[in-house]
Amino acid sequence: MRDPFTFDDTTIRLGVFAGLFLVFALAEFLLPRRRLIASKGWRWFTNLGISATASLLLRLMAALAVPLTAVAAAYSAQQAGVGLLNTVDWPEWIKVVVALAVLDLAIWAQHLASHKIPILWRLHKVHHADRDIDVTTAVRFHPIEIGLSMLWKMAVVIPLGAPPFSVFLFEVILNGCAMFNHANLNLPQPLDRVLRLVIVTPDMHRVHHSVYRREHDSNYGFNLSIWDRLFRTYNAQPRDGHLGMRIGLFPYQDEAPAHLGWSLWLPFARETRDGRHSPEERPPDAPGA
Repeated sequence: MRDPFTFDDTTIRLGVFAGLFLVFALAEFLLPRRRLIASKGWRWFTNLGISATASLLLRLMAALAVPLTAVAAAYSAQQAGVGLLNTVDWPEWIKVVVALAVLDLAIWAQHLASHKIPILWRLHKVHHADRDIDVTTAVRFHPIEIGLSMLWKMAVVIPLGAPPFSVFLFEVILNGCAMFNHANLNLPQPLDRVLRLVIVTPDMHRVHHSVYRREHDSNYGFNLSIWDRLFRTYNAQPRDGHLGMRIGLFPYQDEAPAHLGWSLWLPFARETRDGRHSPEERPPDAPGA
């Protein structure tokens, strides 16, 4: 029997993504949190161009191997009876909840690793080089990082035996939450305080895009906020306030990150100075001081 998610999950996710993108783009236009400093036209072209390039890479990977999506991997594992959740007689809703929680923790761990492992940071800093943060920053991930992320999700989904529907649902939630918490959206502070008890809010995630390393090495969550609290990587507010803080990476405080070619080449460019610390954080004898 043909599994429905193997042929239309991408179409559904794309439709949900487009709808939510328009909602958050309109919301941040009507209720902006910060004044953007870079050319919005160039930034949007670049950020969406990076996302389109990543989509092409995933299609190429799929053409060269099996249908390479996490949902397809979950379906294959289910058909073969492989994976922990495929060997236990639990109600389906419990399996879905467990899979959602494990996948969310896995993405948190992947994000942490992308900051701690140098070769992964070279890819991930494309995301952090953006000098503004808005809904398009949510899709500004280098194509190679997106490819590795898909492989990582498959490496989790198969031994876990996650139900295909739970993986599909997780992908939808992850995309939606990423757009929400990257949006330049001015939520009422009482609402923000309540929401961040459960999910990552725009103010919470904005701290993660600070030029200060001690701030961008915190708040790794994209969906649930519990992991940062549990593993003590939670940072409530930026030291300079949300209106006064600088976004991006210290060496790239110019127009370069708004250009597509520069952004795609950044992981391979020679690093001539410490790009993870602002001058205030860098020891006097550190490279680039």
